[in-house]
Amino acid sequence: MEVVHINTPIAVMFIAYAILMLYIGFYFYRQNKNTEDYFLGGRSMGPMISALSAGASDMSGWLLMGLPGALYVSGFVDSYIAIGLTIGASLNWIFVAKRLRIYTSVIANSLTIPDYFETRFDDDKHILRIVCAVVILIFFTFYVSSGLVSGAKLFESTFGIAYEYALTTGTIIIVAYTFLGGYKAVCWTDMIQGFLMMIALVAVPLVMLSHLGGFNEAMNILRKVKPQALSMGEGISMISVVSALAWGLGYFGQPHILVRFMSIRSTKDIPTATFIGITWMSICLLSACFIGILGIAYVDKFELSLQDPEKIFIVMSQLLFNPWITGILLSAILAAIMSTASSQLLVSSSTIAEDFYKKIFREDAPAKVVLNLGKVGVLLVAVIAFLISTDKHSSVLSIVSYAWAGFGASFGSVMLFSLFWSKMTRVGAILGMITGAAVVVLWKNFVNSDLYEIIPGFLAASVVIIIASLLTNVRPGTQAAYERMLKEL
Repeated sequence: MEVVHINTPIAVMFIAYAILMLYIGFYFYRQNKNTEDYFLGGRSMGPMISALSAGASDMSGWLLMGLPGALYVSGFVDSYIAIGLTIGASLNWIFVAKRLRIYTSVIANSLTIPDYFETRFDDDKHILRIVCAVVILIFFTFYVSSGLVSGAKLFESTFGIAYEYALTTGTIIIVAYTFLGGYKAVCWTDMIQGFLMMIALVAVPLVMLSHLGGFNEAMNILRKVKPQALSMGEGISMISVVSALAWGLGYFGQPHILVRFMSIRSTKDIPTATFIGITWMSICLLSACFIGILGIAYVDKFELSLQDPEKIFIVMSQLLFNPWITGILLSAILAAIMSTASSQLLVSSSTIAEDFYKKIFREDAPAKVVLNLGKVGVLLVAVIAFLISTDKHSSVLSIVSYAWAGFGASFGSVMLFSLFWSKMTRVGAILGMITGAAVVVLWKNFVNSDLYEIIPGFLAASVVIIIASLLTNVRPGTQAAYERMLKEL
């Protein structure tokens, strides 16, 4: 069931939303005075903005499309992904946020994750920085493409326009406001988008329940139509459960989330931000799961035809609400896509400008040149991601899972050891990061297994980090810096 005509109220709400986001981008364009403003917002973000920005930039279009689609197909067995993510995000805020904030501001003024790694391990050869930059650009290009695919499916389904035109429209909107506004624009729009996503995710399943005749009636339909959808154990192997829960490992290595910890105003704000962030995330994930599950009952009861399971949220929004409300609800998908893709584009651009150009080729580069090069980086990564996204049959969840595993195995392992093991060495970090990324790529493409590639990648990287660090010496100064971080805690 596809909507193939342009609905004026929905179009008006979409345009209004896009204009608001672009206005925020232009507003902050005039406030960016240097690279720290553009890439980290001057480290002035409060707990509310930091928490919702971390959540919204994390939960891309897959939250409103990929996850409900997965549960529509498989049932509650896919909710293990949501459980793993909630656990991982909680541990990330509790154990990583404060240490990383201290290390990247008190110990040294690091603007990017590669900056932090280079400082932490006193890497005067810039090898670790180059490895970091390569990993970021490879996996973020895929990650950004997942957002562009989500956006294209949204515009295609809502307005009935060809996939190629839908893809182009979404890409232009995302790139424009990231290009203009930098980190502050991304964070402020993320906060607005976070609220919008939560409202939409809660509203849709509540109205679905009303139309189905209540919770008990919905469950009765499910027991008749697809009883296995209500089970969290039937038809699923232990490997599948472990793989789904292992999504939580990915949080420790996501640069666009970790950078939120670096930009928060003060370590005193972290407990408040943690509570806000995890509460928001729990509500959104639970609601997204129910949209997929209730969608099974709704499609059966009203005899609908759903060609693409990942469009279940779109279809329900169109069917159940007044067109003006539908426009707001569907803007939530655009919000989810924009918040994540813009954050990833910004990290990618900072990698090109700060980590490649300034630190490796020209350390005395004027701030304006670095800032402009960062903006060129936004365009470069967006163009490559656009080309990857031209396949309209791409699965949003599949693309996200690959990029998520790549960062979790390579950056995540190195990040955790760097913050909690003083004996970790530069060689251990370099080899661990390369190993994590390489194992993910090889496992995904050459090993026929149901085991999620983040698990072998993370384990292999951890083993290499330990062995290489025990066989090499800690560089002068890194032990003192680590002890200073502990004292600041």
